[in-house]
Amino acid sequence: MFNTIKSWLNERRLNQQKAALKDDAYAYLFEPAQAGCFVCFDCETTGLDRNNDRIITLSAVKIVGDEILTSQGLNLVVKQEQEIAEQSILVHQIRNIDVEDSKSAYATEQDAIKAFLAFIRGATLVGYYLEFDVAMVNRVIKPWLGIELPNPKIEVSELYYLYARREAKRSCIEPNIDLRFDSILKHLQLPNFGQHDAANDALMTALIFVKLQKMGLR
Repeated sequence: MFNTIKSWLNERRLNQQKAALKDDAYAYLFEPAQAGCFVCFDCETTGLDRNNDRIITLSAVKIVGDEILTSQGLNLVVKQEQEIAEQSILVHQIRNIDVEDSKSAYATEQDAIKAFLAFIRGATLVGYYLEFDVAMVNRVIKPWLGIELPNPKIEVSELYYLYARREAKRSCIEPNIDLRFDSILKHLQLPNFGQHDAANDALMTALIFVKLQKMGLR
């Protein structure tokens, strides 16, 4: 019963989004993707304010089945009108001069997001703290296209939580589940290439997702 109501609400929300779309050229976002096709993505931003901060870099990588298609990765850089705050630079090590020196940098977030939308099309999106990255993209497309990203979404920390709970059933001790990104990598015995780099984070998230898929999660 709950799943039926949830499915009905999702379909209703999707139809509302289709009706609100301002540019039919982006109707492909509502088309089902190839079965077993996912896109992991991550953003580095000027801060954590979803309304006022801006995307600096965005990387995405496709997964088909259990294969990560690194050769088809997407790496976008966006020029900044404002100075990147010092506290943000301490996190991701990206300065204004780094962006200005990038020959492939997009002039605006909207230009970069056009490339991102063409890359993801109707694929299911996968991420860690995905809600934030999706919100940063939605801030750009909502006033422009009239919609938010309609793609199905999978949060890998939720998958990992299910995995940890399943493993804990084999023990009489209540688990203390650590959902920090580096802890998940360590527990799943996956490499840490260095966090707070959009390309690294997207790839490591893809590794987590593929490994959890192979364990029967999703």
